[in-house]
Amino acid sequence: MTHDFHKFWLKITAVVIASFAPVMFLGSMEAMAWPMQLTLDLLSLPLDGLPVYGDPASRFISAILGGILLGWGVTIWLLQAWVYDAAPDGVRRTVVTALLCWFVLDSAGSVLSGHPSNVLFNTGILALGVGPMWCPARDPAVT
Repeated sequence: MTHDFHKFWLKITAVVIASFAPVMFLGSMEAMAWPMQLTLDLLSLPLDGLPVYGDPASRFISAILGGILLGWGVTIWLLQAWVYDAAPDGVRRTVVTALLCWFVLDSAGSVLSGHPSNVLFNTGILALGVGPMWCPARDPAVT
């Protein structure tokens, strides 16, 4: 992979992460919480309407997580825009490490809370988020 392709993929990673922010944000408002309920139902298969979403504490944590996810996505976008050219491997390792940390903690918490099916979804998000960044990019000018 080239540096340009890694920069392109970092944009994909940023969008994937930030795309969860609106769902979380809408979950903070009782009248707009249906996307969050649907997401929870999907991530905790089977599709049975469980777990039920909507108590005030869940809506509050949803608001917080929406902000965190948007901020994480924007951070990755700006790393590719402002930092990658100066430190491509440092940015790559930072993003891959952050995604792996998220994957381990989120997946362990999902299993411990009785929702192991979320690990499958996490695996897909990890694969999409990291993509070709598992390996360092090669500089096309160097042969």
